Amino acid sequence: MTYLYKRMKELTKNNYSGFVIRNLVRYGLTALLGIVLVGESVGARAESVRVEVAQQQTVTDLNAITVKAEKLSQEGLRLFEQGTAESLKQAINKWKEALLLWEKVGERKKKRITLTVIGRAYNLLGNKQQALQIYYQVLPLVREVKDKNQEAKTLNSIGKLYSDLGDKQQALKFYNQALPLVREVGDRNGEAIILNNIGHVYNLLKDKQQALKFYNQALPLRREVEDKSGEAATLNNIGGVYSDLGDKQQALKFYNQALPLVREVGDRNGEAIILNGIGSVYSDLGDKQQALKFYNQALSLRREVGDKTGEATTLNNIGSVYSDLGDKQQALKFYNQALSLRREVGDKTGEATTLNNIGLVYNDLGDKQQALKFYNQALPLRREVGDKTGEATTLINIGAVYSDLGDKQQALKFFNQASPLMREVGDKSGEAAILNNIGAV
Repeated sequence: MTYLYKRMKELTKNNYSGFVIRNLVRYGLTALLGIVLVGESVGARAESVRVEVAQQQTVTDLNAITVKAEKLSQEGLRLFEQGTAESLKQAINKWKEALLLWEKVGERKKKRITLTVIGRAYNLLGNKQQALQIYYQVLPLVREVKDKNQEAKTLNSIGKLYSDLGDKQQALKFYNQALPLVREVGDRNGEAIILNNIGHVYNLLKDKQQALKFYNQALPLRREVEDKSGEAATLNNIGGVYSDLGDKQQALKFYNQALPLVREVGDRNGEAIILNGIGSVYSDLGDKQQALKFYNQALSLRREVGDKTGEATTLNNIGSVYSDLGDKQQALKFYNQALSLRREVGDKTGEATTLNNIGLVYNDLGDKQQALKFYNQALPLRREVGDKTGEATTLINIGAVYSDLGDKQQALKFFNQASPLMREVGDKSGEAAILNNIGAV
């Protein structure tokens, strides 16, 4: 098994065969020509020789195309593993070139692999719509070969993208298509992943009891397949639900069950996520120093594993703590570090969040024009990535600035743009907050 195959398999999480030239087909054609030549006249034999030479030339051409496609795939892989926004874009370009060549030689299996890794790269860049378009191309290819396991994985990926784009009902639709498939093929690990993802959607929809229901279905499956990292992830998610419900002690209980599991398996990235969650609980409890303690532990791990997206998240959270403590300059320092990293990795959703937070700091400092500047940078990014909740939040913040400035008409304009978005995503508390703001104007 080649290194290229192993890495491409890891990226797609699919069980595909390796990148090999189809020698059996080539030799079969040559043997068939030899049989045809027996018993022919000299003239006919000369014509057949010309056919065989042409066939050999065609096979040589196909082999050359295959070698070139493999070379482009390898170059794309090296660029992908660099992990920067620019290298991911270059990787996509390489794989797109390879894709055309795989189509030319009729390698549908390798086409599926290449499309899938392109989709993943777009996802990492935050280009969710482009990733979605790619996975929609993958779906009929896996259905064509009746690979239910890969079909379920593709449906799950599409569901995850819709969830990230804020279309929770579409996310549930695709997750619910994937779920019976993994059950049919007996993929208990895949079932746990999808149940966990469904729980996540209900969590985002603020239906905490439904979220807990699905997380609690996923949890015993994680334990059954002895997936300690997955078990820790679900425990972490349950902790997050309890934190959102205001039961901080229950949240800490589940986080503290998850923490030794990730440490046992050496999952440094998972450990950083849980430490970050614990920091958030302490921040909500008003214990800002404890929050900083856990955030700083998470930050070291994020840097150790090279998780720049996670590092940016934790830097953003540290900035929020300093903002709450009234140290606005320290808050800006950490937000600006987060912003730089988010732009480097192409995390547009995270970039919008940090821009919005910087706007909040300037608003608190009384610099309304600077606040508007950052809110107006965040707004198009929210729209680009399809984050409707985030878009509504930024619209509310802009409306609040105009209200403070005494421009009531502009304030109402932005509040009224935010209201249908909150209604669309089913955030009743957000919708109520907007109505309250409108009433205050």
